[in-house]
Amino acid sequence: MYKKVQMIDSLYTIDRGTYPLPAHIARCAQLAMCLEVSSSPKPGNIDRFSDYEETRYEHFLASASAVYPVIEEAVSCGTGVGRLIKSAVDESMRWQKGGNTHFGAFLLLIPFAMAAGEMFEEDETFTIQQLTESAYRIVKNTTIQDSVDFYSCFDDAGVKVNSVDEFDLKDSSAIDELHEKDMSLYKLMDIARGYDIIANEWVTGFKRCARCAELIIDGMNGLESPGLQADINNVTVYAFLKILSENEDTFISTKYDSETAYHVSCKAKGILEEMYKIGDNFNSILPLIEKLDQELLQKKINPGSTADITIAGLFISLLAGVRF
Repeated sequence: MYKKVQMIDSLYTIDRGTYPLPAHIARCAQLAMCLEVSSSPKPGNIDRFSDYEETRYEHFLASASAVYPVIEEAVSCGTGVGRLIKSAVDESMRWQKGGNTHFGAFLLLIPFAMAAGEMFEEDETFTIQQLTESAYRIVKNTTIQDSVDFYSCFDDAGVKVNSVDEFDLKDSSAIDELHEKDMSLYKLMDIARGYDIIANEWVTGFKRCARCAELIIDGMNGLESPGLQADINNVTVYAFLKILSENEDTFISTKYDSETAYHVSCKAKGILEEMYKIGDNFNSILPLIEKLDQELLQKKINPGSTADITIAGLFISLLAGVRF
């Protein structure tokens, strides 16, 4: 078994070179999206070797490139989470025809970019805990207008979601109800926390995102598992599997059911247990990962929420100075 190293209190310094802070943070977000979709094999999800019929690897790259100016703007904004999420969705859809590629990731990256801009304006050092706490404060202070802007994303992005109890996401009259019930975006996420892992991240302080970042930082420093060889592809796939093994993917449970999501998480956990049994040799479990990948691709079962959390983890890691 690998040696567990606690990284959440480690102090990191932003290395932005000669460029303005917003550009640095936007590049970290953009690269995080590119690294996540490029990593392979990542069971069930699109990567540089696997496409779905209507959504391809190139659509994800186009989306990641398209949202750069939105992330850059978010760094300088203290409010307007919903508007910025809508802007990210609009730009993503304007540059590619593959549908919803990064909606869940935007829900995480926008608050993190805003938090980074707020924190680093005075001090370009941070801990992961400070960053997640700052992002949590930002989402906690969202407004009704943020909810309205959030609702307006669904028709544009074709997002597959559960309706939030009494607020039918496909019903235009729900906008009136948001105003009547003083329903901020944070409150909406709180209602959905039990069946949507991204909503749960919002209201529990982004703990899985922090966990993923720690896995990636440790992996790139050779502390998580020697078998990963500090290889960014291996580390990203490992972090993805680890998060998936610990959490049922709610994109799967929404698209299929909770039983299917549980089955996939158990498969991921079993693969990692095999690695630990044979001395943390990541290469030795690649055939098992590839087998699960093919099984999920054939059944069109994609752990999209886990990918979103992996993107957030990569973003934090890149801010913390991970290079490869």
